[in-house]
Amino acid sequence: MTMNLLMQIAGSRLPVSFYRSEDIDSVRVLRAAGLVVALVPSPSDPLALSGSRPAAQVLAITQKGREELAKLGYADSRPPRWRLRMPKIKAATFGRHTGASFASREPPRPQ
Repeated sequence: MTMNLLMQIAGSRLPVSFYRSEDIDSVRVLRAAGLVVALVPSPSDPLALSGSRPAAQVLAITQKGREELAKLGYADSRPPRWRLRMPKIKAATFGRHTGASFASREPPRPQ
């Protein structure tokens, strides 16, 4: 079950959050084994009788986690989405009507 969760995490966009107590316990096990970097709630907090539900958040899979996935035959076939995006580069112009640009503008001279 825990390794299935690791495969699910590997196929998800990180960070990913888990709210079920079984999933939180599995994330705790993965973190203790050094397979993921995660934020998990304390096991029990009797003083917190109200507030938000506890959640575990997985931030990253460690190199050790990637090696375990490779042993299981999990192939990370698709690259991360951020590598597919092209950078947005825009050229700004100064004084469109005058024909001047940032490159041709001279710095002010001291008097």
